[in-house]
Amino acid sequence: MEPWYRQSQREWPQPLCGRIWRRVRQSFSAWPHRLAVITACATFALLFIGGLVTSKGAGLAVPDWPTTFGHNMFLYPWSKMVGNIFYEHSHRLVASVVGLLTIALALTFWFCERRNWLRWLGVAALGLVITQGVIGGLRVVLLEHTLAILHATVAQAFFALTVSLAIFTSTDWREQPVDQPLTDGGRLRRLCIVTTGLLYVQAIFGAVLRHTGERLDAHIIFAVLVALHVIFIVTRVLRSYSDRPKLTQPAIFLGILLVLQLVLGVTSYVGKFTSLWQLTPGTVVFVTTAHLAMGALMLVVSLLLTLRSFHLSPLSKRSTEQEVLREQFSI
Repeated sequence: MEPWYRQSQREWPQPLCGRIWRRVRQSFSAWPHRLAVITACATFALLFIGGLVTSKGAGLAVPDWPTTFGHNMFLYPWSKMVGNIFYEHSHRLVASVVGLLTIALALTFWFCERRNWLRWLGVAALGLVITQGVIGGLRVVLLEHTLAILHATVAQAFFALTVSLAIFTSTDWREQPVDQPLTDGGRLRRLCIVTTGLLYVQAIFGAVLRHTGERLDAHIIFAVLVALHVIFIVTRVLRSYSDRPKLTQPAIFLGILLVLQLVLGVTSYVGKFTSLWQLTPGTVVFVTTAHLAMGALMLVVSLLLTLRSFHLSPLSKRSTEQEVLREQFSI
């Protein structure tokens, strides 16, 4: 008979506190992903409302911050939310909701997430949303266009971060990939990285154009570069990885977004900078806001493709196996 001291550690009774803590963590294991998805969706709504505020020129409709005409922001009378005040104050309220969601997300990550790097990424998201709120407030107080541009670009970065958190906490990412690793995914990974970077730079020039009316040339140049790289991605994925729905689906979606974005961009350009087609002010506001939102969607879909191309690589697969082993033997 095997001596007692050589029995497997798994046969030893675990401490009561350890068993309770494991059950608590398992019961809340789905909440990091749920909160990440909710936060990402709320952030996209905030991006759209922020674009609407800029398109309508309502960014300075409320001249003080963090108060609203001297009132507590959350106690401002609804009866006074008229005209551009409605858009700007709604933007602040939705931003507050996103901030509260990010606080809850960071706390949930810290207590329910086993991956230490992901815990700190949640803390980084909290720091970024606080920074974004301060930049937005200083934009109102100091009346600086530079702060408005910075506010818009940080918003895109924060949206990309929330989507990344939703991806990292998903079941597909946590589990070991069942598909064969990509044998020649280096080119796809590099192409996705470059495309994501171009999309973010394009968002920066878009913010410059919206807030100052300048650098239309750079915005158009990067639009052409983005279009070419998206076409390259769609072509490569459909030609080399047509049997990988995790790559083909977002690639096709990215191509569809590109077509819609080009239509919105041309319509916005014609309506704002030429006299070829007279659009109503409401149509111009909607088109320019939709153009911003579509660019944000293209950014995160390209980011999704980038992360998945790395996740399906051989190195990523080995890292996932080590991560699974650590989770199995952790209490």
